[in-house]
Amino acid sequence: MMDWTDRHCRFFHRQLSRHALLYTEMITAKALIYGNREKLLAFHPAEHPVALQVGGSIPRELGEAARTGAQAGYDEINLNAGCPSERVQSGFFGAALMKEPNLAGECVRAMIEGSANVEVTVKCRIGVDDQDPNDALAAFLDSVRASGVRRVAIHARKALLKGLSPKENRVIPPLDYDVANIMRGYFPELAISINGGIGSLEAVEGFLKQGFAGAMVGRAAYRTPGEILLDADRRIFNSTEMPPGKTEIARTMLRYAERHVEAGGKLNHVTRHLVGLFNGVPGSRLWKRRLSEGAVGDSSRIKALEEAIGGFEAGPPAVGIMSDSIGGIIGKPESAI
Repeated sequence: MMDWTDRHCRFFHRQLSRHALLYTEMITAKALIYGNREKLLAFHPAEHPVALQVGGSIPRELGEAARTGAQAGYDEINLNAGCPSERVQSGFFGAALMKEPNLAGECVRAMIEGSANVEVTVKCRIGVDDQDPNDALAAFLDSVRASGVRRVAIHARKALLKGLSPKENRVIPPLDYDVANIMRGYFPELAISINGGIGSLEAVEGFLKQGFAGAMVGRAAYRTPGEILLDADRRIFNSTEMPPGKTEIARTMLRYAERHVEAGGKLNHVTRHLVGLFNGVPGSRLWKRRLSEGAVGDSSRIKALEEAIGGFEAGPPAVGIMSDSIGGIIGKPESAI
């Protein structure tokens, strides 16, 4: 979810669900050590619970990255061992790290040592290239488990590092949920969440009934946030609190955007994440057009967007079907995620 789940996106998604665990974009350990930490780690207090996702393959650097994330107040530090991009491969991390399970174990051990009491988790694939998923995934999970990891999210696809783009790697390798399910039997002490191709709350509920600890939903939650996130608290977390209406959320985000612009930011830093909020609602085309028109605008565009909100038909808060959040994990209430 690089370039997608930034702090503005996460603040928006938190307005729809109070309980889903939100994830940052993947940030490299080197960037956290040598870059602008304040900018990279910034988040709004309302985002909690929120996990910092990091990438790397040098234990010392990952330990330092975990320490900075813990000090910044994140609720979880997640090691990404699933990203297939060429940039990630060149640094031998992301999905490439699955080729070296012992190194992965060293990495998470260093992260656990550096993160104090903040939990360290892992996101991975079922394997890469010509690996046998049953063998490769088992070896990888065994290594990170032995190093102290207790929660893992498995993207139930291989990553084909040669010949496929990152986009193709999200859809072309076939999904194999059965392999992830088998791993639950091999490693009963691990809380294993499932990821990949999940686009509805019905699917989430189905995986939870199978015994998975949670479900990570990505692009579906980003593209149709109202359909994916707005009813998650009631259906997944047994919340009795009435969710806010879409127009209420939109106005909250416009006030947030206005403050961002007043602080020197650009309006589209915020509004670009709001495009899918009114999907399926009469007037959604006008909403999308005005967001697009305002992409190069300033705070004066806020009034036009408010007018677009006022044009939607009155009705009850939209509820519907429930990423890798967004990059977020939706799990049972007792799973604390």
